[in-house]
Amino acid sequence: MKIHIKNGRIIDPASGLDAVQDVYLAAGRIVALGQAPADFHANAEIDAAGLVVAPGLVDLAVRLREPGFEYMATLESEMHAAAAGGITSLACPPDTDPPLDEPGLVEMLKFRAKNSPGPRVYPVGALTWKLKGERLTEMAELTEAGCVAFSQADCPTVDTRVLLHALEYASTLNLPVWLRPEDAHLGKGGVVHDGIVSARLGLAAIPVPAETVALATIILLVRETRARVHLCRLSSRAGVEMVRLAKADGLPVTCDVAIHHVHLTDMDVADFNANCHVTPPFRSQRDRDAIRQAIADGVIDAICSDHAPVDDDAKEKPFQESEPGVTGVELLLPLTLKWAREAGLSLADALAPITCKAADILGVDAGRLAVGRPADLCLFDPDATWMVSERSLLSLGKNSPFLGYEMQGRVRYTVIDGHIDYKAN
Repeated sequence: MKIHIKNGRIIDPASGLDAVQDVYLAAGRIVALGQAPADFHANAEIDAAGLVVAPGLVDLAVRLREPGFEYMATLESEMHAAAAGGITSLACPPDTDPPLDEPGLVEMLKFRAKNSPGPRVYPVGALTWKLKGERLTEMAELTEAGCVAFSQADCPTVDTRVLLHALEYASTLNLPVWLRPEDAHLGKGGVVHDGIVSARLGLAAIPVPAETVALATIILLVRETRARVHLCRLSSRAGVEMVRLAKADGLPVTCDVAIHHVHLTDMDVADFNANCHVTPPFRSQRDRDAIRQAIADGVIDAICSDHAPVDDDAKEKPFQESEPGVTGVELLLPLTLKWAREAGLSLADALAPITCKAADILGVDAGRLAVGRPADLCLFDPDATWMVSERSLLSLGKNSPFLGYEMQGRVRYTVIDGHIDYKAN
């Protein structure tokens, strides 16, 4: 299929391109910017006047809930929701049921995703069998099956020897390991940040050292093994500073933050809103402000949705008993734009952590808008406003702390592999 996108403002954070130009797509690739190639005859035209034409978004944490959790959401529903959010590539964490610890499961997921409309899906394999932290998986075989990295998801590795061996093995094979830093004991049973709010509400708390103690262990093991480690979902000012120092020392570490941590704090939990029950927890305003600055500074490399659709029954329980998780694929773009506006940053700076920088962490050919690159694009109206509601969200999970908020920035078209996968009504 040949598509001519005309009159749009092209923004490519990787190259610094920011200009009103036409884009020409053919055979799943970008074949020209500006002038049409010789003998180009479009099958479809998109008038992008007033729209930003950007690389398709790359999301590093999207739970599709299959296999095993179809009662929360389905692969088809969440792929559609992700496309509506402008996402063209996504990483799927291994905490399915059963976990992604065998090649057959990975191949099944990739087959189903490939035969469903929506983003390109990149599975993250389980680092240990059943995510129990006891025995390493066959990482080489899982890589052949299609895994792009290895993780424990939200399951901490209690045995430090196992983690050391995992990083040694991964380093030998040059495989990336993704770890969310949380000490298994300091964070056990907690549901909110350890502070004034947790004390007032009487909720079990997770202190900042739950993150920093685990981070210290990971950083020391990276120094020993030189394994490539991506740190997932930082939540604290102290954690950010530790990563800043690790990078300054030349350690091969990258990190991301969930978009909801860029905006919310533990004060948002004050009315026992279970939609604010997330892992890691929302922390203090000081922590949030440090995270926002660290994204602008480049210490935090990428922003993700940490999409985790949860059914109503699991969220309608008392806060401490509710299921943690936030639905986020449709809010990744507008919330990132909101952060950038408040920080006084350009659109290119806003888009980099959710396009080219995220793609570099994932290690895939995505997140860039240039001739010869895959025709994965997000066309959005940066000025359009809309209200977040259960009706406006396409994800089967309606568990968002932003219900009732007005957003600015709306996806109009999502093009994946040269095909229009989503068009707003």
